[in-house]
Amino acid sequence: MVNAAAPLLFFDSGVGGLSVLEPTRVLLPQASIVYVADSAAFPYGTRTEGEIAARVPALLGRLVERYHPRLVVIACNTASTIALEHVRAALEIPVVGTVPAIKPAAELSRSRVIGVLGTEATVRQPYVDDLAARFAADCTVIRHGSAELVALAEDRLAGRPVSGAAVAAAVEPLAARADLDVVVLACTHFPLLAAELAAAMPNARQVDGGAGIARRIAFLTRGQPWSDDAHADVAVFTGGAPSAGLVTALSHHGLERVTSL
Repeated sequence: MVNAAAPLLFFDSGVGGLSVLEPTRVLLPQASIVYVADSAAFPYGTRTEGEIAARVPALLGRLVERYHPRLVVIACNTASTIALEHVRAALEIPVVGTVPAIKPAAELSRSRVIGVLGTEATVRQPYVDDLAARFAADCTVIRHGSAELVALAEDRLAGRPVSGAAVAAAVEPLAARADLDVVVLACTHFPLLAAELAAAMPNARQVDGGAGIARRIAFLTRGQPWSDDAHADVAVFTGGAPSAGLVTALSHHGLERVTSL
C-alpha cells in the first residue's frame, strides 16, 4: 500500500524540470512534491556519459532513502537518455524518464524537416538515433546542442535579463533552415525560453514532452491515496543555496521551502 504522504520526486540538473512539474500539478494538484536540482554538477550537457551514468543512479538512491517518494521523475533529457535504465535497475519504485518528443514532431511536420534542440550530450545519444529511425525515418532530422541556452533559461527563471539576440545566436543553425517546420525542445530548460525561441524560429512549431510525461505520472499513480494535509513541497539543491531571484521563482511554482543536500 502506498503511503498517502509519499511525494513525487522530480530530478534535474537545474530548474528545467519545472516545465514538467507545471503540467503535472494541473493533473495532480493534491500531490506533494520534492524537486531536486543537481546544481553541484550543473550543467549535465557538457559532462561525459560516464560521469552522468555513475552520478545519477547513486544520487537518486540517496534521495529515495531520504524522501521515500512513491515515484521518481527524471525531468532531464540528458540524464534520461544516458542513465534511465541504470536508475530503473537500482530503484524499486517506478521511474519516469524524459526523452525527445521526436514521434509527435514527425506527426506534425508537413515539410518533413524537423529539428532536435537539446544539450550537446543529448543530441549525440544513440537513443536519439533510435527514436529518429523508428518515428521519423522519412524526415530530415537536424540536431543541435546548446549549453548556452541552458544557462539562459536558468537566467530567465532567476529574473536576470535574457537577450533575444543571444537566444537567436544559439539556435542559428536551426533557424537557417527555412524548410524546418517543427522543433523538438529536447531539454526541459528550453520551454522556459519559448517566446524567444519563437521569435528566432517563427516558422517552427515547438514540441516538448512535458504534457505527455504528466499524463504518464497520473496514469502510474491512479487510484493511489493522497494526504489531505498541507503539502510539504520542497526544492533541494546539491550545490548550496540558490540565488534570491531563483528562490522567489520557485515559490511561484509552489516550492516555498528550499534546502541543500
